[in-house]
Amino acid sequence: MSDLSLPSPATLATALSHPLVPTLRAAQPTLWRNPALAPTATALGDVGLGADDVAQASARLRRFAPYLALKFPATVAAGGLIESPVQAAPALQAALGPAGAPPLPGRLWLKLDSHLPVSGSIKARGGLYEVLHHAERLALDAGLLRQEDDYRVLDTPPLRALFAAHQIAVGSTGNLGLSIGLMGATLGFRVTVHMSADARQWKKDRLRAHGVTVVEHRADYGAAVAEGRRQAEADPRCHFIDDENSRHLFLGYAVAAERLAPQLAAAGVVVDAEHPLHVHLPCGVGGGPGGVAFGLKLAFGDAVHCWFAEPTRSPCMLLGMLTGLHEGVSVRDIGLDNVTAADGLAVARPSGFVGRALQRLIDGVYTVDDAQLFRLLALTEATTSLRLEPSALAGVAGMGWVAPTLSPTLAAGATHLAWATGGSMVPEDEMAAYLARGRALLDG
Repeated sequence: MSDLSLPSPATLATALSHPLVPTLRAAQPTLWRNPALAPTATALGDVGLGADDVAQASARLRRFAPYLALKFPATVAAGGLIESPVQAAPALQAALGPAGAPPLPGRLWLKLDSHLPVSGSIKARGGLYEVLHHAERLALDAGLLRQEDDYRVLDTPPLRALFAAHQIAVGSTGNLGLSIGLMGATLGFRVTVHMSADARQWKKDRLRAHGVTVVEHRADYGAAVAEGRRQAEADPRCHFIDDENSRHLFLGYAVAAERLAPQLAAAGVVVDAEHPLHVHLPCGVGGGPGGVAFGLKLAFGDAVHCWFAEPTRSPCMLLGMLTGLHEGVSVRDIGLDNVTAADGLAVARPSGFVGRALQRLIDGVYTVDDAQLFRLLALTEATTSLRLEPSALAGVAGMGWVAPTLSPTLAAGATHLAWATGGSMVPEDEMAAYLARGRALLDG
C-alpha cells in the first residue's frame, strides 16, 4: 500500500481496546452495528461523488454496449449490458432458521452477480468499467473515437494497435483480476495480473489462456497490489487499477443500484419506510460492496440498509471502521492470519477510501466462519439449484443476523437481498469438492 501512514503504537493500542476486538481476535462470528450511521441525505456528502457521477458511468456503459455485444455473445440478450437477475429464495429462507423455530420474518431474494457475463462475478461491474473508461480516454485523446460513434469501432486495427501500445496492471485475490484481464485482453491491451497466494488456480489458468500475464505471489493480497503499483510506476504507459482507491471501480459498481430498482419494482417488491430493503454484501477490500452501497443509498435513501459480510479470519473493514483507523489497521494486528476459503474476501487491510466514504452510510458488518460458508453453499444448492463460490455465501448469512434484531412490524415487511458475488464459472470438479464439504457439515 503506497503512502500508508501507520498509527503510532500507542494509538493502535488504544484503538484495539474496543470491547469487540477480543471477539474478532478469537475469530468468533459476530454482528457490529455502526454507531455512526446517519441519515442518507447527511452522509452522502462524505463520499465525494454524486448522482451525476453515477449517471455518467451508466451512460459510458451504454456507449460501450454495442462493442460488448459484439465481443461477448452472452451480453446480446441484455443489449450489451453487464447485468444479472434477481431471484426469490423462499425455500432457502425457510432453511436458514434454527430447526423447529418459526421461519425468519420477511422475504429473501438473491442478486445473481454470480451469473454476470464475461467473468461470472460482481467484479465484472467495476473491473470492466474501469478498463472501458481507460480505453475510451485513450481513444478520445488519440482522435480515433468520438462519443457519438458506434463503439464497435474499437474492434478495428487502428484502435487495437493503440491499446497494444499500453499496459494495464492490477493486484487481485482472483475475481477482479479475472474481470480486468479478460476485458483488457479483448480490447488488445497488454495486461499483467498480480495474484495473491490464495487465488484459485483455475482463475490463473483462464487468464493465461487469454494471453494475460499472471504473476503469482507467495504472500497475500497486499503484496500483489504493491507489486502492481511498482510496475505501473516504472512505465508511463501502464495504467494501474487500484482496488483500494479507484473512483472508477467504485462508480462501475454503483451503477448496479440504478438497474436494481426497476428489477425489484417489476417483481412487486416495495421499498419504503414500512418495507425496508436490507442488502447483504460480501466484503473484501471494500470497493465492490462500497460502490453498490453508495448507489443503493442514492436510489432508495433511508429505506435501504446496507450490511457488509466478512470472514471471521479477515474482518478488515469491520476492524477499520470500529477503530476509526481504516487502512491504518490490519487483521494481523489482532493476531488473525487472513486465511479463509472465501478467497475473494481474504484481505487483511481495508480500503481507507471506502471506509471513510461509507463510515456513516452502512448499518453494520457481520462475520461468518468458513464452516458456515460451506454449509450455506450446500443449502443454497439444495434449495435453489444455484452453485455459488464460498465468498458469495457470506451475504446469505445476513438475514439470520439482522431479521431477529428488527421490530416485529419492520421484520415482517422487510426484504433481504443477498448479493451473490460469484460462482457460475467455478470448474465442476472444484464445485463438487465445495458441495461435498458443505453437505458433510450439514449432515454432521
